[in-house]
Amino acid sequence: MINKLKKILKLDKQKKEKERLEGKGLIIFENTKDAMKAEYILKDKYNIRVVAPPVEIREGCDLAIEYELIDEFGIKRELENNNIKPLKFVSLNDYSLKPLELIKVKEIDGFILVRCGNMKITLDKDGNIVNISGGGCPDVPYLALKLKGRNIKDIKEDESPKSLGFTLCAYTLNKAYEKAKKLFIEK
Repeated sequence: MINKLKKILKLDKQKKEKERLEGKGLIIFENTKDAMKAEYILKDKYNIRVVAPPVEIREGCDLAIEYELIDEFGIKRELENNNIKPLKFVSLNDYSLKPLELIKVKEIDGFILVRCGNMKITLDKDGNIVNISGGGCPDVPYLALKLKGRNIKDIKEDESPKSLGFTLCAYTLNKAYEKAKKLFIEK
């Protein structure tokens, strides 16, 4: 009985995910610089989100932008006007090309771990940053030094990882930071 219920719940989850992906596409980039610049340009004009492209279509960059297919012509024009040349646009109507979530949240022994890519930010129950790890980029120790020990609710925009760092690690840490901050503001 329990296995049957699990199977039904799994099928329901797959159906909802398939429906969510209908009418969506991915923009594949050669490098992370172009992906980050495209996100900055498109985020206020279109319904987009940064994701990890499925392995089957990944080329050159571990970031892609998920978008509404109906917006493709406008997005292409916007990218062209800003001299950004994506490798390709891919329809997600083929369910096997499901993008991967970049951000994962996990609770461990009363601590909240928010992970984006290889970067992780860990907070206690009050929102104090107790650890920053991952990456391997040269600005990670600096980011950890500036953020560790502080309460996430007290950090100003110009003190966020995106304002302090310059690498893909800073970018992905900022995604984790934004999710963590949102979690603690909603409490």
